[in-house]
Amino acid sequence: MAEANQEFPTILGTDASFKGELSFEKGMRLQGRFEGKINTPGRLHVAKEAKMSADVDAGAIIVEGDVQGNLTAGDRVELKASARYQGDLTASKLVVEEGAAFVGHVSVGPEAGKGRPPGAGGAQQHGGGQQQRPAPQPAGQPQGPHNK
Repeated sequence: MAEANQEFPTILGTDASFKGELSFEKGMRLQGRFEGKINTPGRLHVAKEAKMSADVDAGAIIVEGDVQGNLTAGDRVELKASARYQGDLTASKLVVEEGAAFVGHVSVGPEAGKGRPPGAGGAQQHGGGQQQRPAPQPAGQPQGPHNK
């Protein structure tokens, strides 16, 4: 049986399914199914048995279950060994345990956690992040601002 505690006073239990927008102040443990959007200054813990398809903006996020969607955390995101995550991730700090599965793009660093979208300038990119490079010029084409 799930018990609420000080850190995660809100619980969506294993037999529950929720679709829509959710907000809370402190923390929530998701053990059931959730689809939609979550916005909180607090913490979100996605338990092993949970399945979530959502975009999340939170203070901190811990993932142990299956998650699809974009995760943004002002502080940190932790992907535990049992995590299965697909989406774009933005956070000040990222902890990935051995065994976690992650498919997507990531922006991590002090500037990334301040609400900047993935790939924004100034953020450090690690893992699956893609670097933007200038497009190559066709052979034989003059380059530079002083073409004549």
